[in-house]
Amino acid sequence: MTDTTAGQSPAPVQVSAQASAQAADPARERLRRWRLVLGGDQADGTGCTLSGRDAAMDGALAALYGKGDKAQTGRDRSAGLGASAPSVARWLGDIRDYFPSSVVQVMQRDAIDRLGLASLLLEPEMLQAVEPDVHLVGTLLSLHKAMPETTRETARAVVCKVVEELEKRLATRTRATLTGALDRSARVQRPRHHDIDWNRTIAANLKHYLPEYRTIVPERLIGYGRAARSVKKEVVLCIDQSGSMAASVVYASVFGAVLASMRSISTRLVVFDTAVVDLTDQLDDPVDVLFGTQLGGGTDINRALAYCQERITRPAETVVVLISDLYEGGIRDEMLKRVAAMKASGVQFVALLALSDEGAPAYDREHAAALAALGAPAFACTPDLFPEVMAAALEKRPLPVPDPV
Repeated sequence: MTDTTAGQSPAPVQVSAQASAQAADPARERLRRWRLVLGGDQADGTGCTLSGRDAAMDGALAALYGKGDKAQTGRDRSAGLGASAPSVARWLGDIRDYFPSSVVQVMQRDAIDRLGLASLLLEPEMLQAVEPDVHLVGTLLSLHKAMPETTRETARAVVCKVVEELEKRLATRTRATLTGALDRSARVQRPRHHDIDWNRTIAANLKHYLPEYRTIVPERLIGYGRAARSVKKEVVLCIDQSGSMAASVVYASVFGAVLASMRSISTRLVVFDTAVVDLTDQLDDPVDVLFGTQLGGGTDINRALAYCQERITRPAETVVVLISDLYEGGIRDEMLKRVAAMKASGVQFVALLALSDEGAPAYDREHAAALAALGAPAFACTPDLFPEVMAAALEKRPLPVPDPV
């Protein structure tokens, strides 16, 4: 990055004056925005010249996106971040000054993908400059085996910060939703008035309808029970840790820790590529779980499901959640037979193509269709929807499958 793009921001009074002038002239403000979007090539057609803070913002954008959408290397890039950590650290500081956090996270992700900056994340000063988010955690997890000792403590602090924020966002709602589902799944025949399940009670007593009074005499009441402190349900999270599933691994680890904290649910967490690793004994600390994963490598879903299947002791009270893009490197027919066998034994089987906010994932459509034919529709799930999906599975009711985009 040149001194111009990496320099200090203009004084606040200059920025304020510039903003006031733009607000007074909507046409000029539109041209300014188009100029920042188009990048200032001669054919952009705006005729707009940037100065001050706008020029610095444009420089930060040009350093990353200066040569179009194709991957860039040092020889064919007119702008760039340079190869040194100090240069990149200055750029990271600049974009945090110029753009909101959500935009900063996108730009960091693009910088890692487009400019090959992953290796620089092995340096502590770089990690201290970045904006922590789920995607950065995924990148750090893929690099942690190669991290020098001086970087690991900083990397762990970054991962810990993201995990704590996710737990604050997701834990309370997840516990409340699943506690309600566990209560409702325990049916009782002599409920208290406020515990009566009216829909099921009416359905069970339709034969006692009295036309002259236009009412039903409920001879048998059906109600919601209250989940006891003992284990009522067992949940197995089976997570594909291939490189494309990084965000899903992060979210699943957080949810696994939340589920493990609930006394009425026995939770097992299994990660796999071509090998299978059981991380259940680390569920009290999702950061330890994440550092126990090894993102990348192949995929053997059949082997992972075989491991999970062998450890199911109460199939009628068990939910198995497979989180994978379904690109199977193992034995496809055996994988499908295992799913069919688990469902036949009473297991509730949930197949998630992704557990993230990233939008529609890439996945093996043939395998997804085969699972759907077995009564296990495969779909992508956002973290906010996951508690509802789990509640439906625990209550053995239809899953809230999102409409396809």
